[in-house]
Amino acid sequence: MTETNWTKEHIENAKAWPFQEARALAKRLQGTAEDKPIVFETGYGPSGLPHIGTFGEVARTTMVRRAFETLTGRPTRLISFSDDMDGLRKVPDNVPNREKLEQYLQMPLTRVPDPFGSNYSFAETNNQKLRAFLDQFGFDYEFISATDAYSSGQFDDMLLRMLEKYDDVMDIILPTIGEERRQTYSPFLPISPTTGKVLYVPMLERNVSAGTVVFEDENGEKVETKVTGGAVKLQWKADWAGRWFALGVDYEMAGEDLTESVKLSGRIVKALGGRPPAGFNYQLFLDENGQKISKSKGNGLTIEEWLHYASPDSLSLYMFQAPKKAKKLYFDIIPKTVDEYWSFLERYNPDEPAKAVDNPVWHLHGGNPPQILPPVSFSLLLNIVNASGTSDPEILRGFVEKYRPNASPEEMAALEPLLGYAVNYFEDFVKPKKKFRSPTDQERAALEMLAEALEKAPEGADEDLYQTAVFDAGKAQNYENIRQWFTGLYEVAFGQSEGPRMGPFIKIFGASETARMLRAALAR
Repeated sequence: MTETNWTKEHIENAKAWPFQEARALAKRLQGTAEDKPIVFETGYGPSGLPHIGTFGEVARTTMVRRAFETLTGRPTRLISFSDDMDGLRKVPDNVPNREKLEQYLQMPLTRVPDPFGSNYSFAETNNQKLRAFLDQFGFDYEFISATDAYSSGQFDDMLLRMLEKYDDVMDIILPTIGEERRQTYSPFLPISPTTGKVLYVPMLERNVSAGTVVFEDENGEKVETKVTGGAVKLQWKADWAGRWFALGVDYEMAGEDLTESVKLSGRIVKALGGRPPAGFNYQLFLDENGQKISKSKGNGLTIEEWLHYASPDSLSLYMFQAPKKAKKLYFDIIPKTVDEYWSFLERYNPDEPAKAVDNPVWHLHGGNPPQILPPVSFSLLLNIVNASGTSDPEILRGFVEKYRPNASPEEMAALEPLLGYAVNYFEDFVKPKKKFRSPTDQERAALEMLAEALEKAPEGADEDLYQTAVFDAGKAQNYENIRQWFTGLYEVAFGQSEGPRMGPFIKIFGASETARMLRAALAR
């Protein structure tokens, strides 16, 4: 879609949530210099391997960023920030050599050895994984490491300002924490010069003019240290606020579990003399048991797992849909999401700009979605793999070519990735769950009739003819609810309670092949 296809009216009236966010941000920034880049940020804690929730935050923020640029024409930046100076609070469950990491608890993540043995530190490995994945998706971002920001002096002015406003910051935070923790709380967490650990200790003295604090080290000695140069880091909430202040962040979204933290950090930014960013709180992803997905637990889907079974575009679509609604994120939702992506792409029409800018694929592809669709749906392809029992791409391709003989080379090229995804998904999730059963007398009679009809039917007939044959077989056995006939058909012939729309399936699989499958099911 080119810029000439839509007007300012189309953009300003777009209902898709990224445009709603963009309009609110544009209104908030009225009066600021037009040439000042607007800063979008996402944060990441490298205490565990990156997961889909991490990607989702970057993807969604990018969607708002694109909408904002389209709406305003203003320059923007996207910062991906890694909190890699945090102390290791616990050893994640999903890493090797866990016992070797126990001695590094409370050490900054950039000083914790890499349990995988591929890099100097645990943080470095996780940061690499995050960046590699974001690069794979083509995100335009700037990566900033907390360790680098603190040690290089990038945060020095902010840290001195935090020291100056220490009492104001404490007045904001202390009422929100328990009595016991209040006795030792400080927004500054010094790095022990003897053990290298991040210390949660009170500040005994503060010298604003010198830019120093005094604390008691782990060996009992009093230590005076500057707050600049990486000698200290900020504790959570103060740290988030300090980052917003130092980097001039204009927009950052966060999970709904951080709603109160967003508010509190915003108050701290105001105390420092800055303005908190705009944003919204999205709902969290849940695993198949309804539990919150956690990096340390390793539950739910990983980025790599989704991409083993489906395209990056389908993952982006899942992130786009209903961000303020809690959604389960597990393997069963993949086929549906893949087909929804192709369905949205099929409906995308650049000649209807008012609808185009509200179509999810506009946001997934920055206003320029692809034009070519595969000749069959992912679910239908899965059913062909299921029925044929083959993982040979050449055979599967032949089925599709028979079903869509006029498919263009470009459409067949769009099919290629789906072939591999379908085989992977079938082998890992469909095949192990297949559970065939014997037919009832009523089902046997209907299956016999359908098999006989398909043996007599011409190959390559219209799919409506095959669909009618399936209905006729069920009606002839006087099913009160024809849905019961289809459930029986799927359970006896496919080994599952749900299955394909039979007309298209028979056309692509072949009438005689389907008849043989039914006969084999009856003999089974």
